[in-house]
Amino acid sequence: MGDQIARGEDFEKKAEKKLSGWGLFGSKYEDAADLFDKAANAFKLAKSWDQAGAVYVKLANCHLKLDSKHEAANAYADAAHCYKKSNIKESISCLEQSVNLFLDIGRLNMSARYYKEIAELYEQEQNLEQAIVYYERAADLFQSEDVTTSANQCKQKIAQFAAQLEQYQKSIEIYEEIARQSLNNNLLKYGVKGHLLNAGICQICKGDVVAINNALEKYQELDPTFSGTREYKLLTDLAAAVDEEDIAKFTAAVKEFDSMTQLDAWKTTLLLRVKEALKAKEMEEDDLT
Repeated sequence: MGDQIARGEDFEKKAEKKLSGWGLFGSKYEDAADLFDKAANAFKLAKSWDQAGAVYVKLANCHLKLDSKHEAANAYADAAHCYKKSNIKESISCLEQSVNLFLDIGRLNMSARYYKEIAELYEQEQNLEQAIVYYERAADLFQSEDVTTSANQCKQKIAQFAAQLEQYQKSIEIYEEIARQSLNNNLLKYGVKGHLLNAGICQICKGDVVAINNALEKYQELDPTFSGTREYKLLTDLAAAVDEEDIAKFTAAVKEFDSMTQLDAWKTTLLLRVKEALKAKEMEEDDLT
């Protein structure tokens, strides 16, 4: 490993020397770029990620001097992937640079991929607000390139995080939109009831019983098979329990569904919020009597 670091540092020094020396404008940057690339590879082999990332940024600058935006964008992405292992903030910064260059040259698909990667880094850091911002940017670009599956993956992340941040209406609109789109696709049809269940749970979190029942009617019109599903039964049972402020009924409905189809952590968290709100209401009413 030490040998590789020494090799990397040697290549980096030679590259810096090329840049500071005389030579034909283009050729000195090309020569330096070649040496920086070798240095970065040596640092990667040594798992010296910060050094590799820093050298890739220098490589990107050489490509920019040569007006090779595509190569510069790739070098920034390489820098980001090295920094990902040691410095998330730097990684995000390099991906931003990469995206801006890819947008400049009209490579929207690449830009979308790296926006999604930035979103995933923010998600990893538990920064859901920023994750939403970048998933939205990625979804827009995927959509404009007709990569619907990737766009929907990003939208589902946005809906998931928006609900966690109690932005329920935003989540509802996304899940309903994806359900509508999926109905027209034979491969995606089977997922419709799951999207409608997610939208319905967000409706229940809002606590407006009239809105919940209106939504259930709307979902039946959207997909006539929905009313025969266990997902529909769960939502109607939960809506009735919320309307009657009946915690036991609410818990029983969740338990019954969960015994057949295990609820994931996201749904469990949201349903617990509703249950806590019902408990708080019950205590309030007890205090008043």
